Amino acid sequence: MADRLTQLQDAVNSLADQFCNAIGVLQQCGPPASFSNIQTAINKDQPANPTEEYAQLFAALIARTAKDIDVLIDSLPSEESTAALQAASLYKLEEENHEAATCLEDVVYRGDMLLEKIQSALADIAQSQLKTRSGTHSQSLPDL
Repeated sequence: MADRLTQLQDAVNSLADQFCNAIGVLQQCGPPASFSNIQTAINKDQPANPTEEYAQLFAALIARTAKDIDVLIDSLPSEESTAALQAASLYKLEEENHEAATCLEDVVYRGDMLLEKIQSALADIAQSQLKTRSGTHSQSLPDL
C-alpha cells in the first residue's frame, strides 16, 4: 500500500483527469451555441440531450474525488507532531510489536507440541491397524 503522500498525489492526478474528461465530453456532446434570438427559440423546443446526465455524472465523480482528497489531507501528520512525539509513538508501536511477537512464538510453540502429539497418536493408530490386519491374515490362512 502506498504512503499518504503518494495516495494524495494519485487523487489529485485523478481529479485532473476527471476535469479533462468532463470538459472533453461536454464539448463533444454539447449543442452548438448560437447568437441569434431565433436559434435560441428553436433550441428550446428540442428534447433534452445527455449532456445534463454527463454533467451530473462528472460533478458526482469530481465531488467524490475532492472529498477523498480532503480525507487524505486530514490524515497527514499535523504540524504539531514533533519528532519527539513521532519517536514516542514508534517506540510504543515497537513494544506492541514485540509483545505480539512473543505471543505468536508461544502460540507456534504450543501448535508444534500439539502437532507432535497428533502425529504420535496417528503413528500409534497406524501401528495398531497394521498389527490387527496382520493378525487377522495369519489366523485366516490354514497351517499346512
